[in-house]
Amino acid sequence: MSIDAEKAYDAVYQWSEEQGFAGHDPFDGLESRAFQVTPLKHVGLARLAWLQMVKRSSTDLRSVLQVPKGMNAKGIALFASAELSRFRATGAENHRQNSEAHLRKLRESAIQGSTARGEATKAFGYNFDWQSRAFYAPKGTPTIVPTAFAARAFIENYQLSRDDADRDFLIEICRFIVNDLNRPHEDADTVCFSYTPRDRSLIFNASLLAGETLASVGAITGNAEYTELGLKSARYVLENQNENGSWAYGPKLRHKWVDNFHTAFILLSLKRIGAAVPKLNADEAIRRGFDFWLSNLFLMDGTPKYYDSATHPVDIHSAAAAIAVLADFRGQDARALPLAEKVAAWTIENMCDQDGFFYYQLRESETVKTPFIRWGQAWMAYALAKLLEARAAQPISVSPR
Repeated sequence: MSIDAEKAYDAVYQWSEEQGFAGHDPFDGLESRAFQVTPLKHVGLARLAWLQMVKRSSTDLRSVLQVPKGMNAKGIALFASAELSRFRATGAENHRQNSEAHLRKLRESAIQGSTARGEATKAFGYNFDWQSRAFYAPKGTPTIVPTAFAARAFIENYQLSRDDADRDFLIEICRFIVNDLNRPHEDADTVCFSYTPRDRSLIFNASLLAGETLASVGAITGNAEYTELGLKSARYVLENQNENGSWAYGPKLRHKWVDNFHTAFILLSLKRIGAAVPKLNADEAIRRGFDFWLSNLFLMDGTPKYYDSATHPVDIHSAAAAIAVLADFRGQDARALPLAEKVAAWTIENMCDQDGFFYYQLRESETVKTPFIRWGQAWMAYALAKLLEARAAQPISVSPR
């Protein structure tokens, strides 16, 4: 199967560039000026209800509700990684220059802090207030997810440049993880990191992102504390793998669903931790998880399901994460790259607008075409770049399962 992924990549990157790489987000409803002038902004249940109302509406209410567009650190990190991927595949200098521009933005937007010993830390947050069922994170709260994606972009840049400034920046990010994130679970062999310094949530993929960052930077710097913590974070998630190979979102009863993109994130983080810390020895667990993912979270035509038990809503995040992670697994499983191609073809055919951006969701009876910059455009740019890089690489011989 051959699709014009390069054309789709150029179109979504150009569209995003025309927006200044800024826009709306599924979770930005609390930034509504109409909501912020009410006393409800101080009530957790009201914040959660409002955020979900804006997120789930099939009509984009953000203009009416006066939700401003913003630039998101995770989105910028994804664009940086996408352009680094295009540079690795093509050697074209414009991609290198674009990645450097995105990395400069990240440096400028980093949340600066310090440890009890006065050592500098760096982290990243979201550009909007966010309310979950468990906790509230005002915009700018240091958060592991954007921090880890920023770290990945700097890791990839360091691998190209060997610039000590990148290495030092990564060490400051690791100091944030080690010193500021809570550890709601920790014993001699395993650890789970919190989502922010404000909560004690047990979320598998979020904790693994912390562990992945520590393991990767530990391998670069020779820091044994970082690699050991990365190893322990992987062991915690491996111990919570279901018998069928799947992982729930977290260990608590309210987290017992299995979805497409969080499964993809867990698999990729485990793979990266294993590459940084070979004694993890998680190949069999990853294989079981990969088999479950392919067997239960895709339709035959490449449609990425949302849950293992339900297809809809088909979400651009599921599609993009699948393409990117499948491309990354091309050396581990012969099914990976063909399925990445199939998912990309289906997504371009069904979720790409003629103007170049990608739709948010296909629901059972309607299409939500809102072009979210981080959730959709940055992720699809990254996914298509990874697919193009995989195509450009020399074939790797693997046995079909």
